[in-house]
Amino acid sequence: MTPLRAPEANRSNALHPGAWWLWALGLAVAASRTTNPLLLGLVVGVAGYVVAARRTDAPWARSYGAFVKLGLFVVALRVAFSLVLGSPIPGSRLLFTLPELPLPDWAQGVRIGGRVTAEQVVFALYDGLKLAALLICVGAANALANPARLLKSLPGALYEAGVAVVVAMTFAPNLVADVLRLRTARRLRGRPTGGVRALLQIGLPVLEGALERSVAVAASMDARGYGRTAQVPPAVRRTTNILTIGGLLGVCAGSYGLLAAEGAGYGLPLLAAGLLAAFAGLRLGGRRAARTRYRPDRWGARAWLVAGSGVAVAVAMIRAGSVAPEALHPGVVPLEAPQLPLWPAVSVLLGLLPAFVAPVPKDPKEANR
Repeated sequence: MTPLRAPEANRSNALHPGAWWLWALGLAVAASRTTNPLLLGLVVGVAGYVVAARRTDAPWARSYGAFVKLGLFVVALRVAFSLVLGSPIPGSRLLFTLPELPLPDWAQGVRIGGRVTAEQVVFALYDGLKLAALLICVGAANALANPARLLKSLPGALYEAGVAVVVAMTFAPNLVADVLRLRTARRLRGRPTGGVRALLQIGLPVLEGALERSVAVAASMDARGYGRTAQVPPAVRRTTNILTIGGLLGVCAGSYGLLAAEGAGYGLPLLAAGLLAAFAGLRLGGRRAARTRYRPDRWGARAWLVAGSGVAVAVAMIRAGSVAPEALHPGVVPLEAPQLPLWPAVSVLLGLLPAFVAPVPKDPKEANR
């Protein structure tokens, strides 16, 4: 029997990138089901611990810090909007009063400035924390999953769309890596790295590097014969389109049901039906793509454990929302201190499983010896 202890990562036992995305999406679904800041902080802590334990030194792995900063910016922006534009949340605990800008009659219901209560600030803080947790979960997937291997693992029917998606996902990590590289070079030359002038001088080389990478990717794809397709009967093409589009619509509707507060009942069945239809359409559409895969990534037992831990966190949080919704959504009116519910918190801790079962990345210092 294979021991559960994680081995050192190599090309033969590398974890499937889709497992990382399923794990991160499971944490994101769990974060979307609650406004409890303690549970949201626990979700962010779980994602951060797994990233710190299994992140490599690849360029895309450095983007996690940028997503964390973006999440903090979203929280600050959400609270600032609540202070300036007001909130529909009624409150009795007045903090301070801002100068209110008089508006015309046709803008009734909208105000700028005025009373600021503790209830509206706490409500905006909870809402911003939920959005920040979603961004950080997506950043964890970007930092852990290899985008090139994710593109190689896509079905043949989605290869064209997958190229655009992977390029979009790699833009932010490569942008962060280029900015860090250019700032380090300017610092070594004794040039300033802050201010508007430095930002303009860094921005042009970053955009030029992104354009060069895009041209290089296009040239390599053309050299490998990308775009060649096989002939399939028209009936197969029509069936493929119906199954794929219908399945993707079902996945979208089911995902919306899982993310919405009232859609847990129909979200799971609709998502399962959509996944089955989309899978059947992608299998049929794969006949049209005449390409081979060199050393494809295998979905092994560790990938099942990583993906299953994220799914388990999402399912447990959805169940908790239907059984004890007051624990996941602390009261704002009247204002009360949030409490950490026991078994939803334990279910979030299941997301730590990848830190113990995923292959351990090599230490770059030891690799260079």
